[in-house]
Amino acid sequence: MSKAVIGLDLGTTSVKAVAFNLTGNVLAESEEQIETLYPKSGYAEQDPDVIEKQTRFVLNTLLSKLSNTHVLSIGISCAMHSLICVDKQGKARSNMLIWSDGRSSDVVEQLEDSVKRRIYRKTGTPIHPMSPLLKLIWMKQVQDPSYQEASYYMSMKEYLLFQWSGERIIDYSMASATGLMNIHQLDWDDEALELAGISRSQLSTIVEPTAIITELSSNIQTEIGLSKDVSLVIGAADGQLANLGNGAIQSGEVAITVGTSGAIRQLIEGQHVNDNQETFSYAFTAHSSIIGGATNNGGIALQWIKDLFTYNGSHEELLREAEEIKIGSDGLLFVPYVNGERAPVWNQNAKGNFYGLQVTHQRAHFVRAVLEGITFNLYQIAQSLEDIAGKPKTISVNGGLSKSPFWVQMVADVFGHPIQLADTHHAAAWGAAWTSLVAIGEVPSFESIKENIPINYIVEPNEERHRRYQEMFQTYHNVARTITRFF
Repeated sequence: MSKAVIGLDLGTTSVKAVAFNLTGNVLAESEEQIETLYPKSGYAEQDPDVIEKQTRFVLNTLLSKLSNTHVLSIGISCAMHSLICVDKQGKARSNMLIWSDGRSSDVVEQLEDSVKRRIYRKTGTPIHPMSPLLKLIWMKQVQDPSYQEASYYMSMKEYLLFQWSGERIIDYSMASATGLMNIHQLDWDDEALELAGISRSQLSTIVEPTAIITELSSNIQTEIGLSKDVSLVIGAADGQLANLGNGAIQSGEVAITVGTSGAIRQLIEGQHVNDNQETFSYAFTAHSSIIGGATNNGGIALQWIKDLFTYNGSHEELLREAEEIKIGSDGLLFVPYVNGERAPVWNQNAKGNFYGLQVTHQRAHFVRAVLEGITFNLYQIAQSLEDIAGKPKTISVNGGLSKSPFWVQMVADVFGHPIQLADTHHAAAWGAAWTSLVAIGEVPSFESIKENIPINYIVEPNEERHRRYQEMFQTYHNVARTITRFF
């Protein structure tokens, strides 16, 4: 009987369960799309009970596909910055506020700069509406009923595990991303708790990513079809696990993820923050953390321009049009802050901009300019990362971006660096699965995943295009810096 391991990925757009063999090859997968609710302008919510039911369904569906397979363990990846108000009985008193919920934007402006700097240096989480800390402060200020009625405050992963096992635990990375954990002490921060108006007892116990859930409800096990000898491991946040799943886990190894949003990240020993607050630093284990920056504007900006032109073809067809346009989009430059922005400006009120518009520009010019703008923004974040960790030794790419050879080549040309692509689009799920194997002692270490990543190919940069992009980036940087002064 063959062995398998499962990565359960609780994302923003879907719940996905992926079964791998022990060398990282996909055996089967199951996925359910998540509905996002927008009850008011700037709000973004999801129903945690629906997601919990979807999770049971995808696991049951996946396990039904794995005949003659011994499943060893399940590891969990989860999107960061979610917040649910939960009562004593474990019932959600609110919808889940997701990372893109911007209702606490005014709170950012109200906090004194000295408080922002101090909290950032202790928690590693930039002061931004994405942060559960800011959401909690807003709830306290407006006397939100769900906040006042809550006994506990949880992320989606915590809520799911509380429903399934009755345990209230949270891994280092998910705790770190709340903005409530002191990354130097690996404990909840007193000042952050006071700002949020909550107590330690309302938050979960912080544990290593290899913590094993001790006992699942028999009803849950039966409904999912899960054998009692399968270990459920808490795992970590999707960012840390995407790096792990790509093998970007040592000094100088950088991973770029672009899906709906995007990020560039690097794992380091210890914790480190930079004084200009351009990057985050989230713990992974007790001795390591991930540093980097996230952008609101990845694939969502590409979808926006597709919708704007009411283009009915596929994304692949749209990108083929853009590929016919010369580098630089004939002078059209795009600053991609159409959805506000996190790194490097951390300003939810930032706005996008097309610069250099001419009457000769057609749809394909706009599409290429959007791709170049997203890539320039990632490159700008990478420069901030270099100030902390030095120049990258390797760069890998995952997410929807990795499915487009044209876009991957653009990244290589802008960065002037070879780009590695793994033969899977499930980096976070594979990282979660591998973490579970470390937890049960099936594999010796996190680092040993490097021997079990099916690298597909490496994309080399074109030096001439890199020089041209370097010139363009200076203009991009100046335009981006200028327009952000108005917001």
